[in-house]
Amino acid sequence: MTEKMGTGMVPPQVKAFIDWAAEDPEGFWAEAANKAAHDIHWFKKWDKVFTWNYPTFQWFSGGLTNICYNCIDYKVKRGKAGRAAFVAESGETGEVRVVTYGQLLSLVKQYAAALRGLGVKKGDRVAIYMPTGIESVTAMLACARIGAIHVVIFAGFSAGAVADRLQITGARYLLTQDEGLRRGKPVPLKKMIDDALALCPEDLIAKVVVLQKNKEQAPPMKAGRDIFWDEFLALGEGQSSEVELMEANEPLFLLPTSGTTAKPKVTVQKHGGYQIYIYSMAKWIYALQEDDVWFCTSDIGWIVGHSYNVYGPLLVGATSVLYEGTPDYPRPDMWWDIVERNKVTAIWTSPTGVRGLMRLGIEHAKKHDLTTVKRAFCAGEVLNPAAWSWLQEQVFENKIPVMDHMWQTETSGPIFANPYGLGMIPIKPGSAGIPVPGIIAEIVDDREGKPTAPGEKGIVTILRPFPGLTSTLWNNEEGYQKEYWERLPFTQGRYYCGDAASFDEDGYIWFAGRSDEVIKIAAHRIGTIEIENALISHPAVVEAGVSGVPDELKGEVACAFVVLKQGYQPGEEMKKDLIAHVRNTMGPIVIIRDIQFVSSLPKTRSGKIMRRVMKSLWVGKELGDLSTIEEEASVDEIREAIKKMQQS
Repeated sequence: MTEKMGTGMVPPQVKAFIDWAAEDPEGFWAEAANKAAHDIHWFKKWDKVFTWNYPTFQWFSGGLTNICYNCIDYKVKRGKAGRAAFVAESGETGEVRVVTYGQLLSLVKQYAAALRGLGVKKGDRVAIYMPTGIESVTAMLACARIGAIHVVIFAGFSAGAVADRLQITGARYLLTQDEGLRRGKPVPLKKMIDDALALCPEDLIAKVVVLQKNKEQAPPMKAGRDIFWDEFLALGEGQSSEVELMEANEPLFLLPTSGTTAKPKVTVQKHGGYQIYIYSMAKWIYALQEDDVWFCTSDIGWIVGHSYNVYGPLLVGATSVLYEGTPDYPRPDMWWDIVERNKVTAIWTSPTGVRGLMRLGIEHAKKHDLTTVKRAFCAGEVLNPAAWSWLQEQVFENKIPVMDHMWQTETSGPIFANPYGLGMIPIKPGSAGIPVPGIIAEIVDDREGKPTAPGEKGIVTILRPFPGLTSTLWNNEEGYQKEYWERLPFTQGRYYCGDAASFDEDGYIWFAGRSDEVIKIAAHRIGTIEIENALISHPAVVEAGVSGVPDELKGEVACAFVVLKQGYQPGEEMKKDLIAHVRNTMGPIVIIRDIQFVSSLPKTRSGKIMRRVMKSLWVGKELGDLSTIEEEASVDEIREAIKKMQQS
């Protein structure tokens, strides 16, 4: 993509850095690893930077390292024992817990010894089904320390979804807690585990370890299989807590992707390439430094939670704020309060989170001193211009940059972004920026695979592997090859992102949605996100979800579900106004069959609008597993709205 970049947009030093990565990728990543030596230690340096046995590949072969050692031990050795590693806050209970690097090292050693006492060995898979908190992140780090492979399962998945993930990863040990809280109501996590294990072979899980939060009522425990947390920790007596030296390409964790229908695909991240990539992106994109107080609002059940709640900030030596709860419970200013009290210097959140805060009102932000914040980042969905403008101009009063960027579970970190840590480029609201250094991206048409012209939509592909990319799917190399490297005939040998987008004249990328979420109206290809952005640019709209539906004349047309801001009334006049607004914004080619007003959209708890759910409801298909959905009532509301559309 470097040849398409406008000369005036990218600072010369950044352009040279990007060009170096494109021309000499092995030398580039070797130097990146060498420059990270201040924070990342190798017990033995690698023999070879990169080996590609298509479609799988290896980075830093022969090198010996351990990400847990680099996150904690290496920082304590450099005199950082007294610095806060985590500030864990619970919106549900009001509890605040600060853990320093020195305290974290003691905890991780205790957990590592206990895991060994439990019988966990190098290469064993350990499932963690717990909310975001000190115990869960310590368990992740302890697994990494002893060479076990952690499988974090979002503590909101249904029994069926949990059972799928346990079986497909072959987990032998499971850590959970009796219950969590969601908007003040108990969530029976242990019961969910019991129900999940009833769907699995009886000998799958050897031990279930239960952290008891409800001190008044103990959960049911299965003799011989289930033990409480204090019993677990006691097993560490006399056991080693020493670091296991890991070859760079030995697995660190498995993270199944989440979907609405198919079985999850299990991505694999490894000790060597993963830590070099997320560390580099922490520096190059987020400008993370040791003195930062970093607030990422993700849950540890998602890749963002792995990379930038836990591992990334620790590798840099920063303080990471962990939050369990929703942004508006028990008060609508929860996030802003956390920012002020902890003197947060950088925020990472989702566009859905921004739109949710926007809906709650600017007054909640204005009650708090946010002047410590120096930069803000969003990803998960396209940060539409209206939401960007609200955060950039109203909340932060144009005093800091608000930057969108894009990545996937499979990539472990950003692949398109504003290279803020290297040299900021101008922000274009609605664009995710440019390919990050080391990412050689090309957008091709879906007919012959030819590179598209600026402004022309196509499919996003990446021409070669990079250290953060999953190098296989767990026990499914054939599926990995077909899904990512040979999805379409003309994508063989290049990574298929699955997104539709276009580059502009300056090399900025503009995402239009997943490639299967592009609507073809009378031969015109229009992304669902483009129509959503047009709707959200209307002053009355806070959120919109768009799906394509069959049409006899046009092939497909759009139907839209809209959430209005407080103070605006739904009705036929508003509907006409919005349709006219979209036509004025995008032109007459965009045909909206109908708009229905709803109170919420079906979204995952990581903030992604479940557009396939909306389309499945329209055509009467099975919805599949909805465990990741934020509010189940939103599905019923969409179902009723579709009935109204179909009757009209």
